[in-house]
Amino acid sequence: MVLAVAVIAALFPALLATDDPVSGTATPLAPPSAENWLGTDAVGRDLYSRIVFGARHSLSGAVIAVVLGLVVGTLVGLLAGTRGGWVDAVLMRGVDVLLSVPSLLVSLSVIIILGFGTVNSAIAVGVSSVATFARLVRSQVLKVAATDYVEAAFGSGGTRTQVLLRHVLPNSLAPVIALAAVQFGSAILQLATLGFLGYGAPPPTPEWGLIIAEARDYIATSWWLTLMPGLAIVAVVLAANQLSRALRKVL
Repeated sequence: MVLAVAVIAALFPALLATDDPVSGTATPLAPPSAENWLGTDAVGRDLYSRIVFGARHSLSGAVIAVVLGLVVGTLVGLLAGTRGGWVDAVLMRGVDVLLSVPSLLVSLSVIIILGFGTVNSAIAVGVSSVATFARLVRSQVLKVAATDYVEAAFGSGGTRTQVLLRHVLPNSLAPVIALAAVQFGSAILQLATLGFLGYGAPPPTPEWGLIIAEARDYIATSWWLTLMPGLAIVAVVLAANQLSRALRKVL
């Protein structure tokens, strides 16, 4: 339900919030009230509306990051697991290098090359997750390739491509899908971190990390400015992790 509300907020924010998230029309730094449910920020913008409209930037960026990491990581892991030899050695050493570097540092390095912005931040986060997907896909491909039904498929005259697409790949993706749900929550956290550091969407874009960054100067007097968007991030990330556990049981 939490993820469903977040998706609705990302796709149709006007259904949940009607105030303008960019221009301030209310009293600055007003506490939560019946008129402004989560209070207002330093320039009089409704915080609830900014959080709702911010779901579009945070969730779309997380989707881009997960899709990029999933597609590229799956291709790398599939190639390494099926080809073996020097191809496997070279690709996995590259994966080891990525895994040895903190993901935030990898993201910052990519952003420095590409530039600031929501899409570039999403690409940077996606690049940092490629190694995780590649390592998991490779291990699953090696496990499935050693099963009897794969050997029987080769014995029945199936080509390498046919066996790979019909048997190996479909039976290797179950844990990868569960990992994608976890990475979705992780991507939201990383994007919020990049936005907080100033590498994400520019002001006055209603992005969750940027909302918290703009509120840090008022944390002692206006607690709602940091608490409310922080709770939104925590709720969506925990929901994504719970979805991942459910997918593991089903798949």
